[in-house]
Amino acid sequence: MSLDPARDPLDVDALLDDRGTRIVVCCGSGGVGKTTTAAALGLRAAERGRSVVVLTIDPARRLAQSMGIDSLDNVPRRVEGVKGEGELCAMMLDMKRTFDEIVEAHADKERAKAILSNPFYQSLSAGFAGTQEYMAMEKLGQLRARDDWDLIVVDTPPSRSALDFLDAPKRLGSFLDGKLIRLLMAPAKVGGRAGMKFLNVGMSMMTGALGKLLGGQLLRDVQTFVAAMDTMFGGFRKRADATYRLLQAPGTAFLVVASPERDALREAAYFVERLAADDMPLAGLVLNRVHASGAAGLSAERALAAAENLEERGIVDQEDGKVGGRSSSEAPSSEAPTSAAPTSPEAPGSSASTGTPSSEGPEPASASGSAPSAATSDADTPGADTSADPSVERLTAGLLRLHAERMRLIARERHTRDRFTALHPEVAVAEVAALPGDVHDLAGLRTIGEQLAAARGTEGPTGSA
Repeated sequence: MSLDPARDPLDVDALLDDRGTRIVVCCGSGGVGKTTTAAALGLRAAERGRSVVVLTIDPARRLAQSMGIDSLDNVPRRVEGVKGEGELCAMMLDMKRTFDEIVEAHADKERAKAILSNPFYQSLSAGFAGTQEYMAMEKLGQLRARDDWDLIVVDTPPSRSALDFLDAPKRLGSFLDGKLIRLLMAPAKVGGRAGMKFLNVGMSMMTGALGKLLGGQLLRDVQTFVAAMDTMFGGFRKRADATYRLLQAPGTAFLVVASPERDALREAAYFVERLAADDMPLAGLVLNRVHASGAAGLSAERALAAAENLEERGIVDQEDGKVGGRSSSEAPSSEAPTSAAPTSPEAPGSSASTGTPSSEGPEPASASGSAPSAATSDADTPGADTSADPSVERLTAGLLRLHAERMRLIARERHTRDRFTALHPEVAVAEVAALPGDVHDLAGLRTIGEQLAAARGTEGPTGSA
């Protein structure tokens, strides 16, 4: 399957070579190859002279192994084996450690210690909905502020919805800066007896209800956490807004990653629309795991017909089927000159049918006697048509059916992709062929990068299905 030449393909090398491109964000639904795509882009950019850091959120060890690193953590690690003058570093987001760094950076030592040891904070930093996405954007902001790399490639967190990482920073910021948190923080702001009086008079009913719902200890943990975080709440919303502005900046490029499946491309279409609505720069679509065939000229229908011909001989190629399936007594119809002799009235004293005088041989010319001789002669002749080995025929029929399935899969993928491009003709597309196995080293990532760069929209045969 290949691009329609009328459409502009995604020029990945031009994107990576542009020094004005400082951030590339790979986004999409889960399981479509975002992490591998991000790593391949980072490697290709580094081998073309850029200084690159890849920020991944995927906890799987295969990415670290493919880069020749024992393990990835919250600190950028240099990747060895990069060809060229560039540099490649990689890191994996540690959500809790990133949250801890924010606390340590924006609170004094005593307050930071109180926050980090608070049970509610520990639960919030480890698993609150949206925390991972928020911390990914926080880490992006930290890397950009350091300015140690001229290109940051971000692999967005896997999630049920590809839009979570856009919404999560504001959602978490709104929660931490919301009315409930502000209300819980009010006693600490008032302070002393006045604070206790305010709590007893103004919040007794609410805290009683929350205490029954959450438990008294949890409520006290929340209030302690809120009091300690008082000076930091404005910072969460401020940084969320700053992250949004960074994502909207001209130096940022979004790549939507999808597979040629209906659900993945539906999610990709929704994401494209959301990015446009939020004025975020979309570079294009990366379509991963696209299937192709080296025998695309053989359609699914023809492959199936050939398989059926082999499995039920004589249905399609009737003449060959008769030859292979007839017994020796039925063979004369294929040897017309020989079969004419016994039916001729002059057969006993004539050799018209064979060119040899009948007196030279005592053998009678009979249909039953001549056909086996001809069949034996044909079988001994080099290059003569003989019945194929049944096991070979079964194997060939199976391969033909597999090819028909592949051609039908290619047709489905093409149809699904064409629906997307019809809805979003402005989106440039790069296709990556499906590989026989997982990527497990730099050579595999390099191959992915080469395929991304080679997507030029040349139309190739796909057959029919």
